[in-house]
Amino acid sequence: MSRSEFAEFLIARRAQLQPEDVGLPSGRRRRTPGLRREEVAALAGVSADYLARLEQGRDTNPSTAVLAALADALRLNEVEKHHFGKLALSLEQKTTCPAAGQAREQVSDTIQAVIDALQPTPAFVLGRWLNLLSWNPSFRDFTEPLGMFDTEAHNNFAIYVFDHPAARKTFLNWTDVADMATSALRAAATRFPDDPSVAGTIETLSRNPEFERRWREHRLTDFRSVVVRLQHPLRGEVEVEVETLDPAADQTVMIWLVDRRHARTPGLRLVNE
Repeated sequence: MSRSEFAEFLIARRAQLQPEDVGLPSGRRRRTPGLRREEVAALAGVSADYLARLEQGRDTNPSTAVLAALADALRLNEVEKHHFGKLALSLEQKTTCPAAGQAREQVSDTIQAVIDALQPTPAFVLGRWLNLLSWNPSFRDFTEPLGMFDTEAHNNFAIYVFDHPAARKTFLNWTDVADMATSALRAAATRFPDDPSVAGTIETLSRNPEFERRWREHRLTDFRSVVVRLQHPLRGEVEVEVETLDPAADQTVMIWLVDRRHARTPGLRLVNE
């Protein structure tokens, strides 16, 4: 999976660039979107044959210098460069690492104590495939009217965002939230390529055209720092600053601090502890 994902990332990014994006003349209309392989290779200072081997998965050991040159040629931002580097590192990794298999998805007593101590501030724990593992009463009180605990959402944040009928009305900047959820799952799939639950969540979501398009394009965003605007059925419009922290290898603790200017109770900020 890691090898093909590295190749797919190269191909997807090349397809998203236009000649004018990299200072080349646009020329005549192209049969396929994006830059030609030869153009990216020239920008990166490598041969077109070598780039073809990378895109086809026939070369799995690009040097740091080549990776840096390709990242510049593809005009990757810092988030994308970080992901690109992780994909490259995973090319030769063995999947015998314990973290690569299926997660136990059990919240430790220490993390649970943190969640409980944060009451009345809404706080919760997300697992590696964005499933809700634990939460305090304030979080449930705030999100239950949004439908986040409906059975069809399976207590999964990404499935809620893409498949729950209330999600698009709940998130006023739904596009940003959808990009955030997709990026978080992309990071999980890269980090845990052999976890069937991660793969199962992605397979389920791939039936949704909005998710499938983002996944195919390797859409990435800084999912650890985002502003979310919510329309709450009981509390009106709230603004949420999102930050994350990973206290365990498989889990993320999030705290929601509601913006007092837009709601009668604290708004949402997601902070990793």
